[in-house]
Amino acid sequence: MTNELDGRTALVTGGGGGIGRACVRALAGAGAKVHVVDRDGAAAEEIAAEVGGWAHVVDLADATAIERLPGEVDVLVNNAGLQHVAPLHEFPVEKFLLLQQVMVTAPFLLIRRCLPHMYARGWGRIVNISSAHGLRASANKSAYVTAKHALDGLSKVAALEGAPHGVTSNCVNPGYVRTPLVANQIAAQAALHGIGADEVVERVLLDRSAIKKLIEPEQVAALVLWLCGDHAAALTGASLPLDGGWTAN
Repeated sequence: MTNELDGRTALVTGGGGGIGRACVRALAGAGAKVHVVDRDGAAAEEIAAEVGGWAHVVDLADATAIERLPGEVDVLVNNAGLQHVAPLHEFPVEKFLLLQQVMVTAPFLLIRRCLPHMYARGWGRIVNISSAHGLRASANKSAYVTAKHALDGLSKVAALEGAPHGVTSNCVNPGYVRTPLVANQIAAQAALHGIGADEVVERVLLDRSAIKKLIEPEQVAALVLWLCGDHAAALTGASLPLDGGWTAN
């Protein structure tokens, strides 16, 4: 797909690391100019400089900050996320609300901001990095599961409204990816269950997965890039599990 995105502009949230950084590299490698959005200014500036893009230091929990981001975007990748693990009856209300702000409200505001440009050009790609937890639930992750289910619903509405304008909207639903977010989950789950980190990966994270390997960020980015191609113009409103068979079990 080299140069398939020549002349296109992309925006990737959480682009400073993990899945987001891999997506920035993949989109730039296909010719797109990329806006890298992240709370970590140093990380955003580093990857933006690497690919010749632009860095934006933004806290997506701040709705007013999103208004300062560009709306002239052809490819929008809603990737930024965070996690908190706790039993529902002990789950901090402020943490629950924060996860919804970053993983539901921010994608809504960004989609709303970018759609007029996409509609005017008659072409657009919205790719939402959801999760297997957008399709299934796990205990102790009430905020994350709620947010990802909501993101999948939002993506479907964007698909229906965008279809007459040449805009597709899809979710990529990974299982456990080798990222700092998952590394933090491993530590939290180890503390919660009183077991070692290796046991968490095998017995908790990958228990239901047929393929007993963490997914690499580059594998997720490759699917994101594929969804941006003209060959994927008829694929919209989908939630694509990239989960090693987790949701099939």
